[in-house]
Amino acid sequence: MQNTNSIGRRNFLRLTGITGTAFILGFKPAISNGMPAILNLSGRADLYQLTPYIIIEKSGLITIMNPKPEIGQGTYQSIPALIAEELEVSLDQVTIQSTSGEKGYIDQSVGGSSSVRGNYETLRKVGASARYMLIQAAAGSLKVPASECYADNARIIHKPTGKSLGYGELAEAAAKLKVPDNPALKDPKDFKILGKPDPRLDIPMKVSGKAVFGIDAEVPGMVYASVEHCPVFGSKLLSFDETETLKVKGVQKVVKIQRVMAKNRHDAVAVVADNYWSALQGRKKLKVKWDYLGNDKFNTTDYEKHLRELSKTDGITVHNEGDFEKAFNASDQKLEAFYETPVVSHSPIEPMNGLAHWREDDKVEIWTSSQGADLIKNQVSEALNIPEDRIIPHVLFSGGSFGRRLLSDFASEAAMISHAVGKPVKVIWTREDDTQLGPFRPMTFSAMKGALSPDGKVIAFQHKVISPSIEATMNESYDKSKADGTMVEGINEQKYEFPNMKNSYIYADIYIPLYYWRAVTSTTLAFAHECFIDEMAIKAKKNPLNFRLEHMTKDSDAKRVLTRLREFSGWDKPLPEGWGRGVAQYEFFAGLAAHVVEVSKQPGNGIKVEKVYCVIDLGTVVNPDNTNAQVEGSIVMGITAAVKDGITFENGMSKQTNFHNSPILRINEMPKVEVLILAEGGPVIKGVGEPGLPPVAPALCNAIFDATGTRIRRLPVDLKNIIKT
Repeated sequence: MQNTNSIGRRNFLRLTGITGTAFILGFKPAISNGMPAILNLSGRADLYQLTPYIIIEKSGLITIMNPKPEIGQGTYQSIPALIAEELEVSLDQVTIQSTSGEKGYIDQSVGGSSSVRGNYETLRKVGASARYMLIQAAAGSLKVPASECYADNARIIHKPTGKSLGYGELAEAAAKLKVPDNPALKDPKDFKILGKPDPRLDIPMKVSGKAVFGIDAEVPGMVYASVEHCPVFGSKLLSFDETETLKVKGVQKVVKIQRVMAKNRHDAVAVVADNYWSALQGRKKLKVKWDYLGNDKFNTTDYEKHLRELSKTDGITVHNEGDFEKAFNASDQKLEAFYETPVVSHSPIEPMNGLAHWREDDKVEIWTSSQGADLIKNQVSEALNIPEDRIIPHVLFSGGSFGRRLLSDFASEAAMISHAVGKPVKVIWTREDDTQLGPFRPMTFSAMKGALSPDGKVIAFQHKVISPSIEATMNESYDKSKADGTMVEGINEQKYEFPNMKNSYIYADIYIPLYYWRAVTSTTLAFAHECFIDEMAIKAKKNPLNFRLEHMTKDSDAKRVLTRLREFSGWDKPLPEGWGRGVAQYEFFAGLAAHVVEVSKQPGNGIKVEKVYCVIDLGTVVNPDNTNAQVEGSIVMGITAAVKDGITFENGMSKQTNFHNSPILRINEMPKVEVLILAEGGPVIKGVGEPGLPPVAPALCNAIFDATGTRIRRLPVDLKNIIKT
């Protein structure tokens, strides 16, 4: 039994008030009509406190609290699985319930592929602590040594006699025991859940329509709002005329608000109506006057020229090893290349939305799709200038995010409008809003230089990044004299052994808001980095995969992954005539993966992506089925960003408005995918959601070169028109 809704924060904190690895035994969360209900647990004689993650009723019903939102990446199952494994219960024996920003939990946000890798041992200890306490309680009840008891299938069993007690029978006694500081964890060889393929529990709800997404949220008495934002960022609202808008049937009011994203505050006008259709039609009849403040002169063509001019400067050095200039100048085999990647939109399938109720007690209750309850509390607090403890978030299922829902601007809009009209308000963005209003993944240019020794070894390597800064567009106090680490993500982490290497960053100012896209700038930098490695291999007249391994003489995860990829992909086997293959790997904060992409020449100048092989290095895997799905999703996004139109600007606004001119990969364009998961233990656990994305574009473009001789240095590439040079 599963539910994505949350315990009412007020009652939860009043009743628990504890921190650390604690859980509660003795009550069941209240849910009403699929939405969270405020609990009233005063006077409950069966309420026993141990830790906030696990709730066990006397009847034996078990609830596991999940602090990590489900945005499609599988945390709805993977996080409770960590607890359930050690608690010795199966996931079909528990109810999964999302937290709402209450104290006493781990960080309640998702991003950076960190949910499992950042909490693997911590959450296992939660389950192990409960198991230990239940065993102690059972031993006391049966008057036997605890060492003779073990947990299995939600029961504690006395091994010599076979006598057993259910968890519900032991809840009261267990609640009186001290939570162990360092409980013993299970040996991985005894795992029943972790590492085993297991159907995701959220999928049946989603395909049946029972799952509650943010866009589905409803509360009594709510109204709807559609918000008119200026498509030219940074503009000032001069005036608006709502005369014709108020004539639309169902429209109630028009209010001025602000869209708030960190340092960015943009004027906007909200149309409030009985239903969404009326709100949207009323918005279309608004007459709004803006002062663009000169920002309407911005366009992609000029900005790209600006980046190319900046590339001629030195920038800020972010890594310096050996003497690059001396080695480069002394070589007779030099290589230079310039790589360009576009702006892209996040465009999750579920548009931005938020339902907010500014209540009579001056607290703000919010239901939405988000990457974190604590993010909502923090950002809405800043946007509204009210204390966090007055904000009550409810995080529902999300129809995708890819970093977009790390921001809560849409939730703040709903709260502002609710305060203005005195009613619960549901804001829904259109697809055009989502596509045009950002924030976006920044365009990133890379100036590459390399030099080879006579025997074809890299003796000098430089990666110069020229781009705007995500941090600068969000943080008022950004220091332009220092490199934004996000914008040089991963380029210093590759395991290639180059004796003379110099990497640098050149900052380019921009007024358009930018933010983290799935795998962030590793998706743009890997394209340049790994394609240039390929260019050097070809200049050295060496096999591209052999060339990479020749520059990894020391043991490393990257060397191990590439070695396994050679065998897994059949790299050394001949391909059909007209086919080509390319390889790429990339290691960054979220993890490590490597791809081989196979393509075939089509009639005319076209290319078809035939197959993608991926080896992903995890250390430990929770659910291999979900890992496969995450890698496949990364490949979809990676190919989309490589071959489909990005976002371009003209007159200060995005030219792209919807999926017709900012498309995603179609099912008939999807190649076959094979995934090899390396989960061979080790001290480091790596992420799943993002590492499969950065190697896609470079492996694809290296394969195109192998098949056609055409070197791709600018994305997106039109697969229907690859011209051999």
